Amino acid sequence: MATADNRSLGELMAELSRETGMLVRQEVELATTELTARVREVAGHAAFAAVGAAMLHAGVLVVLAALVIGLAQLGLQPWLAAVIVAVLAMVGGYVMMNSGVARIKQTPLAPRQTIETLRENAKWTTGQRA
Repeated sequence: MATADNRSLGELMAELSRETGMLVRQEVELATTELTARVREVAGHAAFAAVGAAMLHAGVLVVLAALVIGLAQLGLQPWLAAVIVAVLAMVGGYVMMNSGVARIKQTPLAPRQTIETLRENAKWTTGQRA
């Protein structure tokens, strides 16, 4: 059995306005929470990569010095051995840098859950069926 709603049109519109405002605030809060989580995840990956890069850098410097010494021992002029090793190191570094940038670009930052909820809300408010 349905109960009669004796509220006026003005009261109903005021309630709709309040609830719409609340819905928008909740969606903004959801988007903020989702974006914050994504940014923290990316920051964690970046910090881990930075520590790894520092350790790799130290090891690579030792290996590069050993290569220069080895080439010089084989009869190359020390300056030429250093140039050869430097060029190879720069090519390798360029490849690694581009790979890291590509991985960062692949990390999605869009608040997917919020977007989906907004789409559902838009369908609901316009009376469309899902």
